[in-house]
Amino acid sequence: MIRRLPLLPTIVVLIAVGIMIRLGFWQIDRMHQKAELLVRYEAADHSSADVPPSQFGGDRDAILYRHTAFACDHVSTRSAIAGLSATGASGIAHTVQCQAAADRTAVPVTVTLGWSTNPAPPAWDGGQVAGIVAPMGKAGVRVVADPPLANLQSNARPDPKDLPNNHWSYAIQWFLFALTALVIYGLALRKRLAATDPAG
Repeated sequence: MIRRLPLLPTIVVLIAVGIMIRLGFWQIDRMHQKAELLVRYEAADHSSADVPPSQFGGDRDAILYRHTAFACDHVSTRSAIAGLSATGASGIAHTVQCQAAADRTAVPVTVTLGWSTNPAPPAWDGGQVAGIVAPMGKAGVRVVADPPLANLQSNARPDPKDLPNNHWSYAIQWFLFALTALVIYGLALRKRLAATDPAG
């Protein structure tokens, strides 16, 4: 029966199944890495050491959820995005781009000033900022002001528990894809062999 197996389709299916299984184990590795990273984030949230603005353009994982404090002496871009208040209400999170006074070489810092239901930009032209470094997009960071600035209300506090660790479900999906491919190919092969079997 082995000699009757179609060589090229069998090789292609086995290679594809091997890749799927490898991707499944890679997702399991990512699950453990993400769990370790979340533990680091939890520890960072309780760290007493402030992050200087000069580190904002470096290793993002090393500064996320840590506290920071600096003087903003120049405000450039202002924006208003959807956000949650500290009580969980939907509204507007007001942000600005800040240049830190102590380090002109530091990258501009995005600061979430606070929360409001009014989309109009608040009057704030700089000053002392204290807050928590939070993720922004896939690679950026922002500072969520705590306490809020410009007479705004508090934003929802950045919490590493909000980051999903769903790599286990991705791993299961890859393993199921591999199993499904084997079952489908097995059924197709059985049908083909039955059609070419003289005794059938």
